[in-house]
Amino acid sequence: MPPGDHSWLDSDAGPVVRPYAVTGGRARPVVGGFDLVAFVVNAADGKGPRHLQPEHYAILARTREPVTVAELASHLDLALGVVRVLLGDLLQQGLIEMHEPVYDQSVGPQRPDDRILKAVVNGLRSL
Repeated sequence: MPPGDHSWLDSDAGPVVRPYAVTGGRARPVVGGFDLVAFVVNAADGKGPRHLQPEHYAILARTREPVTVAELASHLDLALGVVRVLLGDLLQQGLIEMHEPVYDQSVGPQRPDDRILKAVVNGLRSL
């Protein structure tokens, strides 16, 4: 193999890293359930451990403003399961805050708050 030629680099797609490599083989987050319409907000205030992966830093950069879990996965072009595992890491370290939708189990399924629906629609429009 010539110097600089790497089998993990695809000239069309760029670096190819398997999801299990990004999550360290984990399929579920350490903490949190992460509903698709839950909002994620950066709580790190510009500080963060140096041992994070590039994907963790991408999440922290993207969550300077509230963003839903679904939007985050779409913007970062990562599988939803991978994003949930990475969010669990960040939540455990106190680097993000989660704002889950509230459902009243006694009433049954309810329509989400209009603010959440508007945020999701705006996120979809920006795609």
